Amino acid sequence: MLSGEIYDASDKHLIKERNIAKDLCFEYNHLQPSKLKERKVLIKKLFGKTGKMFHIEQPFYCDYGYNIEIGENFYTNVNVVILDCAKVTFGDNVMIAPNCGFYTAGHPFDVEQRNKALEYAYPITVGNNVWIGAGCSILPGVTIGDNTVIGAGSVVTKDIPANVLAVGNPCKVIREL
Repeated sequence: MLSGEIYDASDKHLIKERNIAKDLCFEYNHLQPSKLKERKVLIKKLFGKTGKMFHIEQPFYCDYGYNIEIGENFYTNVNVVILDCAKVTFGDNVMIAPNCGFYTAGHPFDVEQRNKALEYAYPITVGNNVWIGAGCSILPGVTIGDNTVIGAGSVVTKDIPANVLAVGNPCKVIREL
């Protein structure tokens, strides 16, 4: 799975690991919003790496959790989904608006492979000082460069360089920042 090769998503070991993460997400999402200390403890238990300062609004969902790494001063608004079948890395000072998804997993075009629950996963990397607007989808294998803004509603299918404003479906660079 982590090597980018086709893998069986119905593997019992993977199902067990996803269930552990889903249970932690369920627990996290059902904590009172004011229980900031308890929420932080659960995220540190769930994620592979965190900075000291971060805030993740509820609800939040992920597949495994341990493939997610966040830097300092990380913020996500409500209803963010990170399907971390491959590594998802966020730099420092990243802000994510509501209803965004980071999707490392994809399915083969071949119908026979797809019907056997086979998948592939490619990592996503988000640089430092990045702002991702509401309702964005970040697809497998994408890298977003430092100091970049992704406009609301964008579908990011290819790498976006540093220091730009990019928007659209598919997401394209509009101008330098």
